[in-house]
Amino acid sequence: AQAANVPMVFAINKIDKPGANPDKIREDLANMNLLVEEWGGKYQCQEISAKKGIGVDDLLEKVLLEADMLELKANPNRKATGSVIESSLDKGRGYVSTVLVSNGTLRVGDNLIAGTSYGRIKAMFNERNQRIEEAKPSEPATILGLNGAPTAGDAFHVLDTEQEARDIANKRLQLQREQGLRTQKRLTLSDISHRIALGSFKELNIIVKGDTDGSIEALSDSFIKLSTEKIKVNVIYKAVGQISESDVTLADASDALIVGFQVRPSTAARKLADQEGVEINTYSIIYDAIEDVKSAMEGMLDKVVKEVITGQVEVREVYKISKVGTVAGAFVTEGKVHRSDKARLVRDGIVVHTGEINALKRFKDDVKEVGVNFECGISLVNFNDIQVGDVIETFTEIEVKQKL
Repeated sequence: AQAANVPMVFAINKIDKPGANPDKIREDLANMNLLVEEWGGKYQCQEISAKKGIGVDDLLEKVLLEADMLELKANPNRKATGSVIESSLDKGRGYVSTVLVSNGTLRVGDNLIAGTSYGRIKAMFNERNQRIEEAKPSEPATILGLNGAPTAGDAFHVLDTEQEARDIANKRLQLQREQGLRTQKRLTLSDISHRIALGSFKELNIIVKGDTDGSIEALSDSFIKLSTEKIKVNVIYKAVGQISESDVTLADASDALIVGFQVRPSTAARKLADQEGVEINTYSIIYDAIEDVKSAMEGMLDKVVKEVITGQVEVREVYKISKVGTVAGAFVTEGKVHRSDKARLVRDGIVVHTGEINALKRFKDDVKEVGVNFECGISLVNFNDIQVGDVIETFTEIEVKQKL
């Protein structure tokens, strides 16, 4: 709102909650150079509770006062223009768009274009879902009849004929495709060298389908923000509507996940996805979708091998046995030594050899493990230079999942 230089009225909600502190909000606004009237600034501010209806009437009055001061005027006797607020796909009614008329009068039967979508208005409803025939300036309306779901924020215009609307929409669609192809980033040499320097760089492609344009935008932005240095998240396609066969084909071609929000795949799309091995995930809670994508990203990271020290052995005596090699008579000072562990020979604080344990004995018997404060015989694979006073450190290696 600041960037667009438009007037603002602040509504501070949830004041009915115990421990609510509206002054904290005013302080945060003041830190952003937005002083409210109570603190000597120019911005109007109202404490409200949406749940209990406290202060809502006062808020409406303040909004009307702001509108009066701006002296807003529009001509109702012309073709309508305005903005798309939201669009969705309704099962029984098709594509439904909520628009706000900023100039002119919008009527049932008008030929309308918004972004790359066009159509003739078949029906109009007001904010209470009652049928209306026309919407004047500053009136919101829900309209039926467009051939797609325009993006929230798109400007709409009424044209004379449907043919004219179709031609403009097709041109816009063509431009959009060209723009999409031009902005597709090709790998440069510096990109490749950067990826090599990072090591294993990976990409996760996602296709987002949803019931409303707003939720798709929110999901896509959340996914893109999950990108890290090692894994980049790309939203390669997003649209309103059910998951179709073309989405599955695109996902198969680009190794992508399909994320559906409040929508289901068609029967044909589900069959095709099973055949091609494409994963379709459907959600009704945004946080669940974000968590799952995060988990998928963590699964893509290579596991890190971590050492865990299991025991420490002190060499007390050394025996040279023909055909066997050097065997250390040793005493376990810490932890527990296992036959399957790896061993590291340390002499005067310096690691001399790292390798596997050849044999582990208690007296004459081979054993799987020896506990602390017990004596044992130990020999190492292909290594005979063991001396009295050496320390053998045993360790095991485990794989640890990387976190983002």
